[in-house]
Order: sequence, then structure tokens, then C-alpha cells
Amino acid sequence: MTESVDAKANDGNAPAGYAAARLALLNGEGPSGPPRRKALAALTDAWLADLARSAADRAGAQGWSLVAVGGYGRGELSPRSDLDLLLLHDGSGRSGSVATLADGVWYPVWDLGVALDHSVRTPAEARKTAAEDLKVQLGLLDARHLAGDAALTASLRTAVLADWRNQAPKRLPALHELCQERAERHGELSYLLEPDLKEARGGLRDATALRAVAASWLADAPREGLEDARTRLLDARDALHLVTGRATDRLALQEQDQVAAALGLLDADALLRQVYEAARTVGYAFDVTWREVGRVLRSRQMRPRRRGLLGRSRPEQSGGPLERTPLAEGVVEHEGEAVLARTVKPERDPVLPLRAAAAAAENGLPLSLHAVRRLSVAQATRPLPVPWPAEAREQLVTLLGAGESTVQVWEALEAEGMITRLIPDWERVRCRPQRNAVHIWTVDRHLIECAVRASRLTRRVGRPDLLLIGALLHDIGKGWPGDHSEAGEIIARDVAARFGFGRADVETLALLVRHHLLLIETATRRDLDDPATVQSVAETVRDAETLELLHALTEADALATGPAAWSAWRASLVGDLVKRVSAVLASGAVPEPAAPEPTAEEERLAVEAARTRGPVIALHAHAEPDPDGAAPRAADGEPEPVGVELLLAVPDRPGLLAAAAGVLALHRLTVRAADLRAVDPIGDGPVTLLRWRVAAEYGSLPEAARLRNDFARAFAGSLDIEARLAERESAYPRRRGVTPPPPRVTVARGSSSAATVIEVRAHDAPGLLHRIGRALESTGVNVRSARISTLGANAVDAFYVTDTTGDPLPDVRAAEVADEVERALR
Repeated sequence: MTESVDAKANDGNAPAGYAAARLALLNGEGPSGPPRRKALAALTDAWLADLARSAADRAGAQGWSLVAVGGYGRGELSPRSDLDLLLLHDGSGRSGSVATLADGVWYPVWDLGVALDHSVRTPAEARKTAAEDLKVQLGLLDARHLAGDAALTASLRTAVLADWRNQAPKRLPALHELCQERAERHGELSYLLEPDLKEARGGLRDATALRAVAASWLADAPREGLEDARTRLLDARDALHLVTGRATDRLALQEQDQVAAALGLLDADALLRQVYEAARTVGYAFDVTWREVGRVLRSRQMRPRRRGLLGRSRPEQSGGPLERTPLAEGVVEHEGEAVLARTVKPERDPVLPLRAAAAAAENGLPLSLHAVRRLSVAQATRPLPVPWPAEAREQLVTLLGAGESTVQVWEALEAEGMITRLIPDWERVRCRPQRNAVHIWTVDRHLIECAVRASRLTRRVGRPDLLLIGALLHDIGKGWPGDHSEAGEIIARDVAARFGFGRADVETLALLVRHHLLLIETATRRDLDDPATVQSVAETVRDAETLELLHALTEADALATGPAAWSAWRASLVGDLVKRVSAVLASGAVPEPAAPEPTAEEERLAVEAARTRGPVIALHAHAEPDPDGAAPRAADGEPEPVGVELLLAVPDRPGLLAAAAGVLALHRLTVRAADLRAVDPIGDGPVTLLRWRVAAEYGSLPEAARLRNDFARAFAGSLDIEARLAERESAYPRRRGVTPPPPRVTVARGSSSAATVIEVRAHDAPGLLHRIGRALESTGVNVRSARISTLGANAVDAFYVTDTTGDPLPDVRAAEVADEVERALR
């Protein structure tokens, strides 16, 4: 009782001695990170064990053990961590002895000011409490013996783990719900400027939940990088505790520079970027693991039902859903995920990663972990050629245009390093924080969010592909010093050329990136009544098509920034500016583009069709060169690989376009581009020439003889296309997937002096062109020519129509036709 404080200080297991040793460890020159946490846990273990043994001796306690649980049980002691302790006893001791023992441990801890979370229970009480309280059960999963009867601790651990595994089908959904509720309260660690390292989504709590899932034996998290991510988050929390002197997990702005310095990092941005990267690793592992848990639990629920009702029959024999539903060439749906087809060889198909990603996003599915890793290995082995082939560019546009489901697919690709291989400049904006109260995302996530917002505006522009790519690249310059718009323009030119865009499109994308702030800054900071203001904007944007792209990009950018960046007032100001600039750019009617002279092959096919009065087709693996020997050209005049080309010549008749498009839909051929025009090769009546660029949805192309036979039957009226399409859909229904923006059908007034131009902007889908053709046919107009283009998943089609006398439609009649077509598509 008379022992001096100085004497106690020399005893490492006395309170003063422990305090001094703890202080020396935390403030010393020794290593930080895992070694320090391990040393702090060992020091604390020794102190608490000595306290417990001494108290037990004084109380004469028997049948007890002191157990570390939760974070302390894992040995993850940060400088200001709570001590989570359980005093376990078998209930055989004298009344009061356990209480005396507990007091002998708890009070010295409290005297030192160390936070303590404690309980005293028998094994039966511990198991009962765990069954009632999920958080208690999670803490017991990490139980670690400190002192006393080791067998008592071991038996509790064994029982708790057995209980957890037996109850996992019920407890895991509850754990998932708990994690989701916490994420809603605290947000996503990967994007917050002042993140909670423990509670936010992707933080330490989620990492602990993944350990609990693994302990259930139902599923396991992807291990690659996960432990390193946990270590980085724990290191940041250690530094935060030492800098603030408080038990806080929130990385406040005013402390970030000091925390960064304590970790040996350059600055607060480097700290946040490291934290964000760790959180994304945890978050991705979290998503993958819970999908696997859901799959396993669904499988367990279905097994008894199949065994009882179906015996040994296969699901498809019993009328159940098909196991693997094709989504695209080499990609199928299986158990709620997009996976690779069994026979696919990713190393032979460099476009497959983007095709798989686009198919997954379009159908609202995640990419399976196994598929992403196979694709990543294949991509590293055989990257896309530069410039990219047309299909790769189209698949990227489709991926970006899929809406909200783009995000999870993009994150899966990014987790395996695939995005930076596709777009090397992405590395500079990846996980880059934006220290601006208006912005709610990191730079890279803002770019994806901008594409998501832009996907809802694709019906407002004639080039949805340029809008989506512009959204993806508009802030790409923020990874470089200086004005991000100027730096971004240079990068955008390089990336757009890498994607395979032609010169004119590269210039447009560079302009969009360079001037993506032009409309909002001009509308909110300049006098719109000054003609010089409007004239300056008109000179910058150059043409109406670029203006509509810039207008849509401005809105998407603001909406993706945060709620404070866009309002009805700002929208009205920008809209007013766009209206004034449009008036300056207006140049009157534009004549219908002159149809090119038929090639020798087209003329031969037209003559044969006129002579036989039936359809004549030719199918080519590559497009025929132009008469001058030049390669096929895209709309902007650049060389364009056009894929498989189908030439069709058929004597003109009503409903021809709808019938021809219906046959292509029956054969699962996707129309990427088409051109329709009439010729009169032998003066014996017009022949319609259709030049299609098509691709098989999946599988191989049909034989030319089968196509010709079905064309003939369709034109003769003996092939019931509607019934066949309906039969196929009912037998092999498509997944609904994401909901695209509604179709938009307008009259492009002033676009032609010889015909009325009906423009259709819609989501591409099997049979779309057939439905448009049917709708136009029902209105009684003549389709004299058409320009069909599919940009990613967006169809932008123009139909030049006349009345029965060959004249353009009156304005009222044209509006009625447009409304009728839009109703048919809706």
C-alpha cells in the first residue's frame, strides 16, 4: 500500500509503467504502421494479463479468462483505440469474486483515461447475447485469449464460430443491411473531402464485415490488394489519432496536411488519393463478395424446391429460366452476372473487354470477377491496336451511354487496371480529389457521372457518340498543371485519335473540351443583350451541331458536379444564350445531299433485280472501295472500317424498308449504318438500292442464300415478320436492363428543298428500323431516301419522305407523321 509512484513507474506492468512505455512507443523513433500496432497490442496484452492475474489472486477467482474482442482482438490498436474486453467465467466461482476480479482490471484502465468497452459473461450468456445482437457476434468472431483459462476462451471461440456458420443464411443478410444503412449515413469514403475512415462505405467497418463473411465459409472476398488497403486505412487512422490527440476517425480538412506529413506523404491531396484508392479496393471487394453471398443463398433456397418439385430434371426442361442467356458475342448472363461464354478465347479478341463491359452495362448487370480478371490478363497480353477499330469505339460509346449501370462496370474494369490501359491519361485523374465545395466527386468519378448524365440527353443531339466521349474527357486536363481546359484540349486530341475518330470529329471533341465552360460562364457573367457577346460564342462553336453538343455537355457537367452547380435560373440563362447563338448560326435551307453514283456492282445488282422482279443481294466481309479506289469513308471524310456489308437491290414497292429491316432483325443482324436510294437502271421502273453495314448480335452471319430467300418471302407477303419476331421474343426474352431515354422524332425543317426530313433519335434495339418503317408506311408517305446510323447504342436516323405526288409534306402533315412515328416507338 505504501509503494511509491516512482517504484511503480519502473514496473512495466503497473499503470504508470504501462503509461510511460505506451507513450514512448507512440512518440518514439521506431517503425509505425503494423509493427507499432502489434507492439502496442503486445504491451497492452502483458499489462492487462498481469492486472487480471493479480486481481484473480486477490479475489480467489476460479474458472475465468480475459478475452480481447473486436479491433483489439485483431491486434489493431491505434493510439486512441478503445479496449474491447470480455471477462469470461464458467459460473462456478464464489459470488462477488468475479466482480472483484472485474474491478481489478477495469479501474486501472479507467484511471489511465483509456476508453474501455467491457462485459462480464458466462459462455452461455455470451452466445445468447451474440444471437440477439449482431454487433456483439461480430466482435466475438475476433476473440483472442489474454489471461486465465485458455480452454474456456477456446471453447467459446469454437462455439461462436459454429453458431455463426450455422446461422449465416439469416445473419449475413442482416449484416449486409447494416452495412448499407451505415453507408447511407456516412457516404462513400472514396469521394468525401472529410471522410470517416471507419464508418464510410469502403472503410474499416466494411473490411471487418468481409472478414465475417469469410468466417461464415459461404463466400470469400477477393484477396488481391485487400490487406494492403486495410493497412493503409489503419495507418491513416493512427496518424490522425496522434495528430489530433483524440479518438476520431474523421479526416477533417484542417488536419490533412499534418496527417500527410506524419505518413511521409507530399501533401493532403496525396493523402486523400491514397485513402481513396484503398477505399475503392475495399469497396470493390465488398460488392463482389456480397454478390457471391447472394448467389450462394439463392442457390440454397432453390435446391430443395427443385429436388421436391422437379426431381432430377434440368431447369430449362421444367420451364425455368435458361442458365446462360446470350448478351453479345462471347458474353452471356449467368446467375445475375455478365460472364464470358464457355468457348470464348479472350486473348484472340482485343475488343472483347469493351464488348463485355457494354453488354453488362446495357443489361444492368455486374461483370463477374472471374470474367474481369480473364479479360484483364488478355488485355495485357493483346491490347487494342491504335487507332482502335470501329467496333471498339462503338462499344465504348455503348458502355458510356448505359446510364447508372455504367458506374459499377467501369469500377470493375478500373479495379483490375483495365481503364488505364485503354486510356493511359486516366491515371492522372484517377482518385484525384477536388477541393471545391461545389464538387461532390473525385475527378475521375465526376467524368463518369457526367457521362451518366449525358446519356439522358442523347436525344437532344445529332452525334450522341461525341457527347458521351466529350463528357468522359472534358476534365481530363485536371491531372496536369495550368488551365485544365487548355491541357485537356491537347489530351482530348490524342485520346480521340487513339479511339479512331476522324479528323473532323477529333476537332469537335477538342473544341468541346477546350470550351466546356464557355456557355455557363458567358450566360452568367456577360451581357447577353450585347451582340458582340453572342457573336463571339457563335464564332467559337462554329456550327449548330457543335452548339447543341456543347449545350448538352454544359448541362451534364453541371448536374454531375453537385446540386449547387445547376438550377432553373442557370438553365434558363444558358438556354437563352443558346437560342441567340442558334439564330446567328442559322443559314437557311440545306439541299438534300446528292446521292453518289451507283458503283459497278450496285448497277449490276439493280439491273438483275429489275429483270427478275425479285430481290438480289451481295454480302461482303469488307466494303467495296469507291469508284476512285479510295477506302470507305465515314461521315466526316475519314477512313472507316465498316465491317460486314450487305447490298440489296429490289424493285420498288410499298413497305420495302420495313420488310427488309424485319428480315435482318429475324436473323439477329444489328444495323450499324444504312443508305437507301432509288435508281432506274433500265428504264423499266425504279429499283431501290439498300447498302447496309451489319453485324451479328452473336454467333456467325447467316448464309446469303437464306437471307435472299427470306427477303423474297417478305416482299411477297408470305413471311409473317411480326409473328416470327413475337415468337422469338416469347421463346427467348431479352433482359430489360437499363431504361434508356425515350425516343424523339422531329421534323428537321429547312434540311431539304425536295423532301421532308423526319429525324428519329432512339435507343437501338432489335427490330427498331422495322418498327420505324412500319410506322412510316402506316402514315401513307413515300420514303425516297434514308440515312441510318447507329452510334454506340443510339440510333440517329433521317428519312427523306414525300407525299404520293412526290412533293414535300405541308408543315402540319409533317408534324402529324412525326408524332405517329414517335407514338409507335414508345
